[in-house]
Amino acid sequence: MRQFTQHISIKAQGRKLYDITPQVLNWANKLGLGTGLLTLYIQHTSASLLINENYDSDVLVDMQAFFNRLVPDGDSLFIHTVEGPDDMPAHVRAALTQTSLSIPIVEGKVALGQWQGIFLFEHRHATMTRRVLLHAIGD
Repeated sequence: MRQFTQHISIKAQGRKLYDITPQVLNWANKLGLGTGLLTLYIQHTSASLLINENYDSDVLVDMQAFFNRLVPDGDSLFIHTVEGPDDMPAHVRAALTQTSLSIPIVEGKVALGQWQGIFLFEHRHATMTRRVLLHAIGD
């Protein structure tokens, strides 16, 4: 059993979904694992990770619209507004999504479905540099 770690940095320029599939696959495919598990972990509390459709970009627009309606900025419910009206909504959005993903490696390839992509979901409006840790284990 072998293990590998790496991190990738993503410059997120505002609230949206960023396709990080190419960076993740580029790293994972170089490892030479036949069978294993790839784990991704984001080290932030106001951004998250998703696996979603990467074929039709309307899906990403609709995801953003849904979260804008579900958790609006400036909601009077929130008292934590230290960094502005998108501060607490960003934390709620991150709590409703995922901070880590696990994807099998099968026959030497990351086993994403045909239309699946890996996305960093930035929940803040400001430009942020986000860090995602990658860990792979297998043979």
